[in-house]
Amino acid sequence: MGLRMEPTAPSAADTLFRALGDPTRRALFERLAQSELTVRALTGGAGISQPAVSKHLAVLKGAGLVLDRPQGRETHYRANPRGLVPLLDWMRLHETLWADSFDRLEDLLKRMDQ
Repeated sequence: MGLRMEPTAPSAADTLFRALGDPTRRALFERLAQSELTVRALTGGAGISQPAVSKHLAVLKGAGLVLDRPQGRETHYRANPRGLVPLLDWMRLHETLWADSFDRLEDLLKRMDQ
């Protein structure tokens, strides 16, 4: 029998990875990291429809990666750098694990050279 895992709620890192896992969303996020833009401006350079851009923005916003600011009839969007904190935390965890592995490998290689 295989390992049975109970379903759990997605973590902040899972939500972030899912949001950035889509190339279109990554491209939108990267554009918003450069400047604040409206849906209309984002649609012009995205090569997809306005409803599709809006759906992608909703996912990015749900992941905490995008902030919005209504102004008149339009909403302006910008990247939220704090939304990347779960990614940075995940990278720090894995950096520690890899650093230990590389240190052990370096020790082994030194012993082999002797």
